[in-house]
Amino acid sequence: MNPLVRRFIKTAIGFLILGLLLGMYMLIRRELFSDWPPQYIISAHTHAVFIGFIMFMILGVALWIFPKPLAEDRRYRPALIEVVYWLLLVGTLTRFSGELARAYNDVIWLAWPVLLGGFAQAMALVLYVWTMWYRIRASARQLREGRGEVE
Repeated sequence: MNPLVRRFIKTAIGFLILGLLLGMYMLIRRELFSDWPPQYIISAHTHAVFIGFIMFMILGVALWIFPKPLAEDRRYRPALIEVVYWLLLVGTLTRFSGELARAYNDVIWLAWPVLLGGFAQAMALVLYVWTMWYRIRASARQLREGRGEVE
């Protein structure tokens, strides 16, 4: 497992912990104080778990198990996956923080971190799909076997 894959997976686990902590906070407030969480806290929790945990885990595992890129594949470059990682990380953290801030403050400019974080998340996922598209195929060995080449 290469370092970038490990980083995706460890980041996913970090977001899972963040999501669980926020979820427990919301549960305690609701059950002990009858204080239902604002929609922004629910959104922050959702993004921590679904984008932060699930998407980072899926992207990291896919990066690990998909067939290696073919020699003629010009789209796949580790540097682009690195950009995906940072866009998704910064975007998710920005959106998470912005949503939490908006839950307790109605200042209009707080919409911008939420919007920019969301755009960064979307750009990261589109870039990932574009970069990985040609790795969704049979392995190089299977392709050679299909052409009748013997190893």
